[in-house]
Amino acid sequence: MTDTEVPTGGRSGKPAKPAAAGPRSAVGTRAPLDLRPSPGAASRWDMLRAQTLIELKLTLRRGESVLLTLVIPVGLLLFFSAVDVLPTDGARSVDFLVPGILALAVMSTAFTGQAIATGFERSYGVLRRFGASPLPRSVLLAGKTLAVVAVEIIQVAVLVAVGFALGWHPHGRPWWVALLLLVATVAFCGLGLLMAGILRAEATLAAANGVYLLLLLVGGVIVPLSELPGWLEAVGRALPTAAASDGLRAVLRDGAGLPVGDLVVLCAWAAGSLALAARTFRWE
Repeated sequence: MTDTEVPTGGRSGKPAKPAAAGPRSAVGTRAPLDLRPSPGAASRWDMLRAQTLIELKLTLRRGESVLLTLVIPVGLLLFFSAVDVLPTDGARSVDFLVPGILALAVMSTAFTGQAIATGFERSYGVLRRFGASPLPRSVLLAGKTLAVVAVEIIQVAVLVAVGFALGWHPHGRPWWVALLLLVATVAFCGLGLLMAGILRAEATLAAANGVYLLLLLVGGVIVPLSELPGWLEAVGRALPTAAASDGLRAVLRDGAGLPVGDLVVLCAWAAGSLALAARTFRWE
């Protein structure tokens, strides 16, 4: 074969196509390999931010969630501050109520709302679809947790503003308050996931609302624990709602330091509920 001959592609006699040598630039040189992620690829931080925003929007769009997280706590604070029916030992009602209502707000978001929403997501197969998607489960749970924290920030801001309008004068150090609210959030989230992971959606709805009402009555939110019967007072002091209420009240009303006993109770509930939820939670 001479240099001027062109190899043919078999019986058709057509010239064979040269082997692909990769992309070339306009001047004929080989273009460098592009190792950047494709436009559709997303980092974990992007997925976490998107999932958090989705969870937050869904929470704020659900009417029952807004009722639990904002309307009921604010309504209780306004009502019991206006009527003189609480045995507060001569102290102002608002100084007793605001810390307890803050604990109730955390419980309503991290426990009741989280349990109901997660239970129905599991029932409808949403969690199963998330498990089959590229979204890691750790990012899904982190997004739910951050959405809960964001809602709680809104709750605290609204309740503090209402408290100030009612003449509330808080004391104590704010970082002790933040620590108590954070540990209480973890404890109630664990309880919510535990309930949502083992019960059917309808049972979760009924149980979560029943526990919410029970903890409201015997958790030191509205009625002081000292006013309960002896055995019921002992039970109430072991509950996470009472630990959060009494701990916040010790800091914000009495100006005390870190309430170690109440913090230990909250830590115990947080560790126990998360451990049980991790062992029993079902995604389907």
